[in-house]
Amino acid sequence: MDKFKTAVAIAHKQTSMGLGLVALTAGGEQIFSAVVFSCPCNQLNFFYGLVFLLVPALALLLLGFILSERTWKVLTGMCQEPRCWRRLFTAGSVLCRVSCIALVAPCSWIAMALLNGKYYECAMTGTNVTAYIKHLCGDKSLDQCQLELSSLPCLGPKEDRQRVLVTLRADSQILGWLLIASIMLSNLLMICMARCTSPISYLQLKFWRTYVQEESNLMDSYSSKHAKELAERNLKSFFNQQPPENISTPSNRAWKKISSLYKFSTKDHYYSTIHRYVEESCDNDLMKIASVKSSGTADNIPAALSFVDDVRMA
Repeated sequence: MDKFKTAVAIAHKQTSMGLGLVALTAGGEQIFSAVVFSCPCNQLNFFYGLVFLLVPALALLLLGFILSERTWKVLTGMCQEPRCWRRLFTAGSVLCRVSCIALVAPCSWIAMALLNGKYYECAMTGTNVTAYIKHLCGDKSLDQCQLELSSLPCLGPKEDRQRVLVTLRADSQILGWLLIASIMLSNLLMICMARCTSPISYLQLKFWRTYVQEESNLMDSYSSKHAKELAERNLKSFFNQQPPENISTPSNRAWKKISSLYKFSTKDHYYSTIHRYVEESCDNDLMKIASVKSSGTADNIPAALSFVDDVRMA
């Protein structure tokens, strides 16, 4: 529990959600390996170790999709819309971006588990791969060594047994560091490519992030306030048996417009779907707000601006 409390404390201090998520995942892996995991030391070693290595990673991946607001923006009402290749391509590209974010926690779990080495040791002592068994056994008889390998994690310390366990842990840690290095390198390359293709400057990008965060906070506040007023109006009308007061509520069409995924354009500098809806309402004389349209040409959204529809995690 001390390790878990440390991981939670680290996660709360991080300004980056990704680093906090990595810290929590690492703490969870430490708890699983110390409290839950116990290698059976029989023919089930390979499957048991593999389950602890991969199944939690799969669960974290699915949890990442569930907690992503983008996932539900794409899927909600999708079956009711007319199907076309363009819409399917857009949905696929959005889900790919969601996958990149959702893969942070699973990769962190696998990397931490490989650095720890317990799951890998248990799994590989139950493997039937002849080449790897020769790598572990050295000059020993192959048949005899294969029989001893499955019970190796449960046996007491001995020189030849310790040598095999050290080899297994070294292989596991090498794979763990290679996975971490490949993840960091791929993330760096993707960020560099996204920033290089960004049509806006660094300060405007920073302002945009601030705007989206503030709009999301105010959206929660206004929604709660409006829902409370509407509920009070309805309950008051019901219990007092009198006609309800008039309260203006956005139409279904308006909700649908602001719930769609936003696509950046250099022609119309809107910072969100709500901003676009409000500005476009001016053309219909619904609201009198100054336009921010420019005379530039429209471009597709680069990856650097994909944060517009990102969700805040509690």
